[in-house]
Amino acid sequence: MITRSRQVALVLTAVLTAGAACQARDREPPGSPAPSAADTGAFTLVASGDVLPHSSVIDRARFDAGGAGYDFRPMLAGAAPVVSGADVALCHMETVYGENGDYTGYPTFKSPPEVARGLAATGYDGCSTASNHSLDDGTDGIRRTLDALDRAGVRHAGSARTEGEARTVTVLPAGRARLAHLAYTYGTNGIPLPPGQPWAVNLIDADRILADARAARRAGADVVAVSLHWGTEWRDEPDERQLTLARELTAARTAGRPDIDLILGTHAHVPQAYEKVNGTWVVYGMGDQIAGGMVNHDGVPDPRGNESTIARFTFAPPARPGGRWEVTKAEFVPQLFDIDAGRVVNLNRALAQGAEVRAVRDRIRDVVLSRGAAQDGLVMGE
Repeated sequence: MITRSRQVALVLTAVLTAGAACQARDREPPGSPAPSAADTGAFTLVASGDVLPHSSVIDRARFDAGGAGYDFRPMLAGAAPVVSGADVALCHMETVYGENGDYTGYPTFKSPPEVARGLAATGYDGCSTASNHSLDDGTDGIRRTLDALDRAGVRHAGSARTEGEARTVTVLPAGRARLAHLAYTYGTNGIPLPPGQPWAVNLIDADRILADARAARRAGADVVAVSLHWGTEWRDEPDERQLTLARELTAARTAGRPDIDLILGTHAHVPQAYEKVNGTWVVYGMGDQIAGGMVNHDGVPDPRGNESTIARFTFAPPARPGGRWEVTKAEFVPQLFDIDAGRVVNLNRALAQGAEVRAVRDRIRDVVLSRGAAQDGLVMGE
């Protein structure tokens, strides 16, 4: 792991730059610069993996707050340049929030609500909240979590306080586009859905997901992104259920247009592959963006549980009205959560500053590209 003394500052890089609208191509004088992404109507979307505050992470946030409250902003600062540089940024809030100091880690999580402020300060616009831990504190946990995200100005999808909220699609502005964010989980660790509230947490069901995606499209969504809490923990490769569901969801079309434009996976604790399936990008697993020291199913400490990626996709508007917004650039940014320092580290930036992280960075890269994504244009970004 990287020690505190070897942490490096990330360099802020704007992914999209605003500029004056470009002139028509036939009027551009020789040597004129190419139009920027913003000029063309394109937008960038970034998404990251599980925020999973174990007890050690909660202790670090209390230390960073000087012992009065909890501050998750320093912990996430290493991701801020990538996250805040995008037009729309999505996280995965795996745990629910407690209150009045009643905060716990594994196995039944209740996190400080200050996490939401940290996510907002980092630049996240929305988070998926459907996970196997969504019911760790029943409906009270859901209510506290969504209330805190609302106060912080962070949108959410995947769990709900009311039936009306559950039926409402989360739509975020993404440049000139409207992005619908849907989220679902494979289960809730055996905890049954609350009596009379089957809508409290969205469970994975292919027919339901496609119906929701089509409803979002009819309501005016230009791009539909689906977060799925799925897969087998500690497995680098996607399992057969992931592969089967990905094929089914990406094959679905209405009037020739795909119903889903992007799939973002969480849950496995380790980075998994990216793959273009039926013309749609699927991220099988982004890994844990924040987590304490992780122990795998064999009872062995496993540093892979603190490795992750940020997915970054640039979408361009359709060539004709009613067409699909196309991904024109697909990137992944390798990350590490330094459990000693309690900080998210951008591995490419750290490597550029001389930190000895090449082996970790290269392992993540090899996993991400293991299903041929490089041939479809996926590149490693900073």
